Amino acid sequence: MIRIDQVKIKVTDKQPDIHRAVISKLKISEKDLKNSGIIRRSLDARKKPELYYVFSIWAECVNEDKILKRFSKDANVSLYVHTEYKLPGCGSEKLSFRPVVVGMGPAGLFCAYELARSGFKPLVIERGRCVEDRARDVERFWETGRLDTESNVQFGEGGAGTFSDGKLSTSIKDKEGRIREVLKTFTENGAPEEILYDHMPHLGTDVLPVIVKNIREKIINLGGEVRFETCLTDIICEDGKITGVKVKCPDGDEETIKTGILVLAIGHSARDTYKTLYDSGLKMEQKPFAAGFRVQHPQTVINENQYGDDKYAEILGASPYKLTANFGDRGVFSFCMCPGGYVVNSSSEKGETVVNGMSYSGRNSTNANSAIVVSIPVTDYPSDHPLAGIEYQRNLERRAYEAGNGKIPAQRYGDFVIEVTGRKDICDNPSFVEPVFKGEYEWTDLSGIFGEDINKLFVDGMTKFGRTIRDFDDPGVIMAGVESRTSSPVRIPRNDQLESSVKGIIPLGEGAGYAGGITSAAIDGIRGAEVIIRKYMAC
Repeated sequence: MIRIDQVKIKVTDKQPDIHRAVISKLKISEKDLKNSGIIRRSLDARKKPELYYVFSIWAECVNEDKILKRFSKDANVSLYVHTEYKLPGCGSEKLSFRPVVVGMGPAGLFCAYELARSGFKPLVIERGRCVEDRARDVERFWETGRLDTESNVQFGEGGAGTFSDGKLSTSIKDKEGRIREVLKTFTENGAPEEILYDHMPHLGTDVLPVIVKNIREKIINLGGEVRFETCLTDIICEDGKITGVKVKCPDGDEETIKTGILVLAIGHSARDTYKTLYDSGLKMEQKPFAAGFRVQHPQTVINENQYGDDKYAEILGASPYKLTANFGDRGVFSFCMCPGGYVVNSSSEKGETVVNGMSYSGRNSTNANSAIVVSIPVTDYPSDHPLAGIEYQRNLERRAYEAGNGKIPAQRYGDFVIEVTGRKDICDNPSFVEPVFKGEYEWTDLSGIFGEDINKLFVDGMTKFGRTIRDFDDPGVIMAGVESRTSSPVRIPRNDQLESSVKGIIPLGEGAGYAGGITSAAIDGIRGAEVIIRKYMAC
């Protein structure tokens, strides 16, 4: 097959004719083109408001060798070799007990799915509820403020990403085809085909639960077992190797489960589990993360800046953005940007408030939101204890809870700048932004959540971003706090075979400190499954 890059088609063309574009580029007749399809689609907005889709296309043609020879000096025409991802063959070592996977976020879900596909019949335990029940628990929390500490935005089937924008983009370089395997698995379980080629694919929090449930059912149909409301309470080790786990069952009883393979896909918010594992002797280390506030802008403002005209939103959907700035040894950047989304209360512990962003698949709320966060090095932590970063996060979340009296604490950006810098001119002619929240909110002063240094860096970042996107630092912009669960402040070290300091324990995903989003966590889950499959015989 032939690959053709840099094929530009106006976005206003309602049905881009890929077939015709190939014929035109390769200068062949229609009968010489057997088939074609999209490898990649991105957006070129450099000459806005004239916008183009930029395609990479595969084409199956007659006399491909002659065509490639004719275009040998054209870098945009090349041989296309498509390789499908393949699971490795099983090893020869026998397992006495089935693998246990802790956590059903993307890492645990995909690890269990690939194990099940290879005949390993894993046992998956998840402290939260199934995604259907969990969705009801989350909606009830947003409506009433009554938090269920075991079933919320952080805990439950699907992981924290289930109540987000469902972004699937990743910066991982992957020659093995795992990225496409993740996307393909999503499409086989209910996701739209466009995610296979879109430059910035996303699903939306209304689509993800259906996909997650379908993957779970496949795991069960392949011989796996899934237990909800079952929390890991201890690990049992002998001679430096895992031999079993203790779990708390839905009825409150404790059960011991024997296993020689324990996959830890616990997520970045399982703070009690971190402590349990640390107390059991599992090695952990501090890891930097980032924290800040979530900001809301009218989506029309973002569309006009990014597209040149808000009218393109009807074709392209609500526009995203990505912003970064460096100030010495600290970075300030946008995180988890949600076009047409909501700022949501995503707390998981009593007396603490944390926010996140969420979009439905239509991305059709009036506001755009993203976290504007500052990098937090481990030197900011209160001690050198491996779990000190968790205490740092908790302190921020307690201050946010107090600032908002248990609700989401919110403030206009202009008022925040006055508190931080003393500048009064910032509030001249502010725009009015109507807030869009999931969960109750309260207007308050956010300047006491972080210290002076972080507050100033946040303002410096917003000021710089205002030079890139007009009105980004408008005084009417809405801030909410605190965004503190960007990633885990803890890493569980592992070797080349992904094993921890305890043999047989495989830490994966965001909670282990090795991923930063749905796709990267799912890829890490696949890698964990591969290690097990290569070494052991199927059950």
